[in-house]
Parts: sequence; C-alpha cells; structure tokens
Amino acid sequence: MNALEIGLRPVTEDDLAMFRRFATEPRLIGLDWTGFRDAQAPARRYASDGYLGEDDGRLIVEADGTAAGFVSWLARGFGVSRYWEIGIALLPDWRGRGIGWRAQAMLCDYLFTHTPAERIQAATHPENIAEQKSLEKAGFTLEGVLRAVEFRAGRWRDGWMYSRLRNDPPPASHPATGDQHA
Repeated sequence: MNALEIGLRPVTEDDLAMFRRFATEPRLIGLDWTGFRDAQAPARRYASDGYLGEDDGRLIVEADGTAAGFVSWLARGFGVSRYWEIGIALLPDWRGRGIGWRAQAMLCDYLFTHTPAERIQAATHPENIAEQKSLEKAGFTLEGVLRAVEFRAGRWRDGWMYSRLRNDPPPASHPATGDQHA
C-alpha cells in the first residue's frame, strides 16, 4: 500500500463548506463538540484575513489532493513570552490513517520556520488515545494534567498538555510521506 501524500495549504473559499459542517454537525468534530456555532462565521473570517491572522490561523490538511481537515494555531503568552497552541480537526473518513501526526509535525515545522516562537503546545482529552499517540509521534512531550480545564457535555473535565520546543528532536519519520529519516 502506498503512503498518502500529505500537505498543508491556505484556506480557499471552497473550504468554507467544511468549516460550516464542523460548526453545525454534532459529533463530526468528535470530543471537541461544544454545541452549535454560527454557520456564517467561517465566511466572515475568511473575508477578513483568509484565516491567516497575526495571532491565529488555519491551514487545510490535504491527503492525496483532497481536503481532509484543517490544522489551527493560536497565540498564547506567559509573561512577556509568546508561543503557539495548535489543534487539528480531520473529517471522519480521514482519521486513523496516519494523517494527523504528519499534519501536526508539518505545522510545527511551518511555525518554527516562519515565527520566532520557542514553544508549541497542544492539549487533548485524557480519553483521546489516538491524539495522544499522534502528538507523541509528531515530536511532542506530555507535560501533565490540567485539572478541570474544559466544560464539555455538562461537566468540568481534565485535559492533557503536550509541548514541542524548537530544539527538540524532530519526529522519527518524515511527516510528508511517513518515510523514516536516513
């Protein structure tokens, strides 16, 4: 079986239908569903900056030339320091195929290349084993538990925080193809 060709690209107007689906279809986004959202918000955001803002952004994850989902980043700070928090949302048909870890590793490479950030972090749910494995494969390290950090499905829940620093070793496999480094 041939490896999928994975890439990241800017959002286009054609991608807005997928963003509307994530905002209005329960369970499509999995554990991150927080209720119905404004279906017109994606078009307004796209019109303002094409999802490439100074403090946040999104890129489309493509698998073999098809939009499989998106990655996102958001500026965070601690004192005077600034770092990125990233996320990913893949459509159900593309999950479990090795796309997520590669896309997240590629996003880290992009952010480390084009911004001076030293740190990139990602949070996930304790029950999301697939995302935990994906983050670790993308070069992230588990830092710890954030107690009662998220209100979801009627109650407060813990989260797990992962990070990757600029000088951490790169992932063991090449993110675009999954091939092992030479």
